[in-house]
Amino acid sequence: MEVLVENIIIYSIVAILFLMFTYFYLRQQKRNSKIVEEKIKIAKEDGLHEPVSLHPVVDVNSCIQTGACIAACPEHDILGILNGKATTINTSRCIGHGACFHACPTQAITLCIGTEKRGVDLPHVDVTYETNVPGVYIAGEMGGMGLIKNAVEQGRQAVENIVKKIDKQVKADYDLIIIGAGPAGISASLAAKKYNLSALTLEQDSLGGTVFTFPRAKIVMTSPMDIPLYGKIKLNETSKLELLNLWIDVLGKNQVVIKEQSKVESIVFDTNKFVVETATNEKYTAQKVLLAIGRRGTPRKLNIPGEMTSKVAYRLLEPELVHDKKIVVVGGGDSAIETALLLTDQNKVTLSYRGETFGRIKSGNNEKIKEAITQNRIEVRFNTNITSIEEDHVKIKDLISGEVTELENDLVYIFAGGELPTQFLEKIGITITKKFGEAILKHN
Repeated sequence: MEVLVENIIIYSIVAILFLMFTYFYLRQQKRNSKIVEEKIKIAKEDGLHEPVSLHPVVDVNSCIQTGACIAACPEHDILGILNGKATTINTSRCIGHGACFHACPTQAITLCIGTEKRGVDLPHVDVTYETNVPGVYIAGEMGGMGLIKNAVEQGRQAVENIVKKIDKQVKADYDLIIIGAGPAGISASLAAKKYNLSALTLEQDSLGGTVFTFPRAKIVMTSPMDIPLYGKIKLNETSKLELLNLWIDVLGKNQVVIKEQSKVESIVFDTNKFVVETATNEKYTAQKVLLAIGRRGTPRKLNIPGEMTSKVAYRLLEPELVHDKKIVVVGGGDSAIETALLLTDQNKVTLSYRGETFGRIKSGNNEKIKEAITQNRIEVRFNTNITSIEEDHVKIKDLISGEVTELENDLVYIFAGGELPTQFLEKIGITITKKFGEAILKHN
């Protein structure tokens, strides 16, 4: 009888402890859910909840609330736990690391492009990176996967798939022609060398592609990546110059030459090979072609009077050489914000953005621009458009009131995004479709 009483007491204590633990656990979970609900509310008010590019979609039926996706994400508050399940918060700030996708132990996350309401134009590409035109491949940002690490990985994988389809009986100048020398193109060039392919890489501007156009002081956010013929490297934060020097070093050591200032005008299939012609009338033939030119190779124009004058630019290469100027920066993305901030120390800067808030920028840039506004180091005009650019001023229209005002001005920097080279792709025969919330990366 005494043993029975002791057992009842022990079981009762265990039960009480279990109930107490459950109570405090559920209470903490409820408290955390309220915090996430408030973050989602703020994100919606700030226009940050809706995705603008590649983003995670959570299958709540598979999610078991490990929090691994949140811990793995290098950004802040992209994901959170709401009522026991992972959910998205500031989705527009997701830049496609894919870390959450790989970290989820139950494969509950899919990386998608576009939404049900907002489509994104993408060329047709299969799992081997080959387009609907046999022999033409696409790697990197143009295929929907941004981020340097992703581009490097795709460039390597594309070449590994191309190697399997090379026919040494075909007579051509090269096995492979790579168009574009950004992260994907450089990786592909090194991979081609590794697999003993005869390859030519053509770049319309300079080595580095879009990375080359970043301001000198720009910090490139990246993560561990595997560079062909170099190995794995971890770069959490590095300057543009450091990254370019790394690429120059590995290309030089492996005797891989990039032909710069060679813009490709046409790609035509002739018999059993492709004929690639440049703007300077140079012609090359190859069995396979890999497009690694990115989505924003051509800056989007405002198409307003005065835009073609010399005071207008679409990139900033040497911010330290610009001083004592009245500058207008147009745009609301990271490039616009970073350029404006770089110019504030030595110039009077006005930032014009057609939106109500900055809904597409990294959290670090968001904090910096808020601080600059508070300290009166920069003037930001939301809900405005530049309507014309004159010799000594610009005209700015308030989109709410309709009022047009003049602002003294010396220089204009426009960051309105870039245009997918649709005409170029369609001329090759590549099919372009609008993706509405379709999976780019999912578990089998």
